[in-house]
Amino acid sequence: MNKSINCFISGRVQGVCYRMSTSQQAKILGLTGWVRNLADGRVEVMASGESALIEQFRQWLAQGPEMAKVLNVECRDIDYQEFPDFSIR
Repeated sequence: MNKSINCFISGRVQGVCYRMSTSQQAKILGLTGWVRNLADGRVEVMASGESALIEQFRQWLAQGPEMAKVLNVECRDIDYQEFPDFSIR
């Protein structure tokens, strides 16, 4: 079953390749959506794909790349949305 999530990640997540690594991880899992930096220092992620892969991705978001220090991840399920690919905004 497909699902979509919208997540907000806080901590040291800007300037540490978090968006690039998130995009790479999403592509590995075959997910679509996007990732972007927010003005308040958080990163926002929208992702769509198979439920089990979304869960794997959600767990990855809590770790992030090596240089990141993730303090909090807030994800909510949203109505399923289709995206052409996974992009960095």
